[in-house]
Formats: sequence, structure tokens, C-alpha cells
Amino acid sequence: VRLVESGGGLVQAGGSLRLSCVVSGLTFSANYMSWVRQAPGKGLEWVAYIEHIGSNTYYVESVKGRFTVSRDNAKNTMYLQMNLLNPEDTGMYYCAADPRPGIAGPSASCARDAVQYKHWGQGTQVTVSS
Repeated sequence: VRLVESGGGLVQAGGSLRLSCVVSGLTFSANYMSWVRQAPGKGLEWVAYIEHIGSNTYYVESVKGRFTVSRDNAKNTMYLQMNLLNPEDTGMYYCAADPRPGIAGPSASCARDAVQYKHWGQGTQVTVSS
């Protein structure tokens, strides 16, 4: 199983980035997917969740209205469009996948507990300068 994130970088406050997560080695469409980030010196923070066919999404309050999660099951890829970035969004962004209902989804409480997800990528760094 492999999850590979890309699209991170350095951006000024107010700017945008689009992260991608390409998944291989598992049935992508059978997995709940989340983005999780880790700011410097802090713990993991769940950011966004998307259900199998993309019909249901959840976001942490701090990114609502600025970030949009999506997926293309034909391409085994999940995306995170991040707009109006601010320095508090700085961190390593990880994608995570898990097929287990009641653990990885479909409820919001499961999504928020994404640190329990089974499969993780190596992360992509996002740095927002003020």
C-alpha cells in the first residue's frame, strides 16, 4: 500500500495551494479518506474527510469555507484545495486511508479520529509566510 502526497510548498498569506494524494495497493473507492496535518512542535490535527464516493465531507472548523476536499476514484487520487491560507495552516500535511466502517467513517466523530487510520503517506510540507 502506498499513499504519496504532493503539491506542498511555500506560499504567502492569502495564497492557495492544491494538494494531491495518489493511492496504490488498495481499492481506493472502498476507503474513507482524510487529510491530517501537524504543525511544528504540535500533535496531529485532522483537517478534512471525504467518504467513498465523495458524497459526504467534513472539515475542522478552522478551515471551513477555505479548504475543499475532493476525490477522483478513477484516478485513485484525493485532493485538498486550500485557499486564503494563513500562517496557522503551516505544517506537514498527510493523507490517510482506511476502509473500516465505524472506525474511519462514515460519522463525523469517526472522521475526526483519523489518527487511527490504517494507511498513511509520508506527507507534504506547507509553509505559509506572513
